[in-house]
Amino acid sequence: MLVVGSIAFVNGFVLKRYVILPYIAGFLLLNFLVGLFVNPNYSPTMLVSKLLVRKQAPIPIGAIQKRFAWSLGLLLSGLIFSLSLPLQSNVAWFEPVCMLCIICLVLLLLETAFGICVGCKLYQFAVRLGWLKKPDVAPNCMGDACSVDT
Repeated sequence: MLVVGSIAFVNGFVLKRYVILPYIAGFLLLNFLVGLFVNPNYSPTMLVSKLLVRKQAPIPIGAIQKRFAWSLGLLLSGLIFSLSLPLQSNVAWFEPVCMLCIICLVLLLLETAFGICVGCKLYQFAVRLGWLKKPDVAPNCMGDACSVDT
């Protein structure tokens, strides 16, 4: 997703070719929709990822917090998609789309480069505050960094 988002960033914000933004945001929106409402294993980015790392041992990560993080990704990609459509004819939409894209890229970079899932951290925070119900089983996180006491 970081690679796809970076392609959108370069095309839209460096080369000023806004026409590609709805396509890429739509792809990411579809990816999150499939991952959340069908099965994460069938999302396009997961299929490519599994192909690229097929000889590596999987590291199981708790589905509860990843579902929450993917829901945030769905929200962000939906907003970017929605706002990138009027951007095609009105450059005034550039700043909100740019800001959302930068937020997405930073979140993707944190997870890809450093293993920090901000959505998972927000899930943990929401559980601690009592906004979300504590899970029956403590979710598994990279290095137990975001475990939730049950």
